[in-house]
This record gives sequence, structure tokens and C-alpha cells, in this order.
Amino acid sequence: MSPAVWILTIIGLLAIVAFDLVVIARRNRTVTIKDATRWVLFYVGLAGLFAVGLFVFSPGQSGGEFVAGYITEYSLSVDNLFVFVIIMARFAVPSLAQDKVLYIGIVVSMILRAIFILAGAAAISAASWVFYIFGAFLVYTAVRLALEGENDEADFQENAALRALRRILPLSHDYDGPKLATRIDGRRLVTPLVIVIAAIGMANVIFALDSIPAIFGLTQDAYIVLTANAFALMGLRQLYFLIGGLLERIIYLNVGLSVILAFIGVKLIIEALHGSHIDDLGAIHLPHIGILTSLGFIVGTLFVTTIASLIKSSYDRRQVEVKVRIDD
Repeated sequence: MSPAVWILTIIGLLAIVAFDLVVIARRNRTVTIKDATRWVLFYVGLAGLFAVGLFVFSPGQSGGEFVAGYITEYSLSVDNLFVFVIIMARFAVPSLAQDKVLYIGIVVSMILRAIFILAGAAAISAASWVFYIFGAFLVYTAVRLALEGENDEADFQENAALRALRRILPLSHDYDGPKLATRIDGRRLVTPLVIVIAAIGMANVIFALDSIPAIFGLTQDAYIVLTANAFALMGLRQLYFLIGGLLERIIYLNVGLSVILAFIGVKLIIEALHGSHIDDLGAIHLPHIGILTSLGFIVGTLFVTTIASLIKSSYDRRQVEVKVRIDD
């Protein structure tokens, strides 16, 4: 992409972030399901319009790569929501402050992810063998994710950085609504919301260690990687309020995500082998996996995972209802 396109895109993304901040500042009530649904549709619609623009004005596979990358990043981000729910509960964040906390934490993580993406793009440009590292890491992550099972409170533990913030910052014991700072006995203190924002931001960055190599397995275009991540993260906050209760029913999410990560990891390794002019491993021919194949596999895996999860959750719920009736 030309420098002009980069500049216009960054200005557009900053405008959306600023608009989001104005909406939060004017809101004096907790986010409802209706609010969350409207904003999720808004951000998905923006991503759709951006994809259409790429299909129309950008040559090659940019549009398809963005759609595959966006779906992958958004679906991987859903797993982040489990940790967000745990963080909010662990710190007992007031309902009115949750929207603000998520907004700031996600904006911080967007900035840090941009740095990681540019560094990753530079590493790939400098040495094609980086694909082997990314691919192996994704396969390892897929196996680990599949073995971990369901998300629980053990998925979040305060790390050394958060403990250091507690010691360094002049921290109040209680919240003061959605305020980040308060004044007690004439002394200005920061509220625990600052620690929660740091926890959200760090969690997002940690998850980026999985998701950024995954999207580089679909495209090596830094512009596509950056915009797909930005649109996925911008819609993540609203998704938290929309499907927070539904998360417990998507019991096979880890399985589906592990399959996707393994697929992309193998794809990266195959592409690295092709780059080393290795097209066959013994009698096995190494296929070229195109973006349409990748997109179909990702969407199909997510569809099967969701349907299987809902069927299993519905079955378990009926079993509980039958047991209650028998006991009564």
C-alpha cells in the first residue's frame, strides 16, 4: 500500500477510536444488550465495508486475505473474553466502569500490537526461515490450547508487573465510580481501575503472541495484518457485553481454535518449505493452500464448533432439568 493509503487508514482508525470515546463519555448508564448488539453490528459493518473497498480498489488477494484475517483475529479474540470476564469478577469492577476499562485497555493493546506487527513484518522480510518458527509455535499453541480444556479462573493470575504497579502507584482501596483518580483526605490517589486496565492490556498483548503469527500465516501484508487486528479489537469491547453469558455455552471453543491454529501453523511450515524449494517430503507432495481454502476451513471449523457446543450445552441443560424433576 502507498504511504497515502497508510496515512488515510490510520487517520480513519483514529477517528473511529475518538468517536467511540465520545460515546463512552456521554453514556451515564451501564451497557445494555440492545446497545451491545447495535455496536457489534456497527463494527462488523465497518469491517465489511473496508473489505468491500479492498475487493474493489486493491489488486490481488487483499480482500480475501483481510476477510480471513479478520475472522481469525475476531474468533481468537473471543477466547480473550473469558479472561476479561474473570478479570472483571476478580477485581469486582463496577458495572458503570466496565465499558471505560475495556476501552482504554483495548486501545493500549492496539498500540502495542501495531509495534509487534511491524516488527514481525520486518523479521519476515529479512529472513524467510521465520515462517518455521511461527509455524512451529502455532502448532505448539494449538496442542496446548486443546489440552487446557475449558477456561477457568486459573487462566488469569496477577503477574509481577501488576504486583509492581500496586507497590509503586498511590492506590486507593475502593473504586470511585468510573473515575481513574480520586481524592481522599486531600491526597490524590489512583483507583483500582488503573490496575484493571493494565491487566486487560497485558492479557491482550499475551494473546497477540498467538494471534499475530496466525494472521501472518494467512497474509504477509503488514497493512492487512494491522487493519484486521484493529477492526477485530475495536469490536471486541461490545462483544464482551453481548455474549458474556453465552461464553459458558461455547464449550468447544478451545477445540475449534486449536484446530484453526494447527491448520495455519502447518500452512506456514509448508510455505516455508516451498520458499526453500522443497515441494515434496518423500512421497508426500506439499500442496499450495490458497486464501479461499484457508477462509473456508476457518469458517467451517467455527461453524461446526459453535453448533456442537450449543447442542452439547442444550443436552446437558436438559439432563439437569430431568435430574431436578426426579429429585423433586
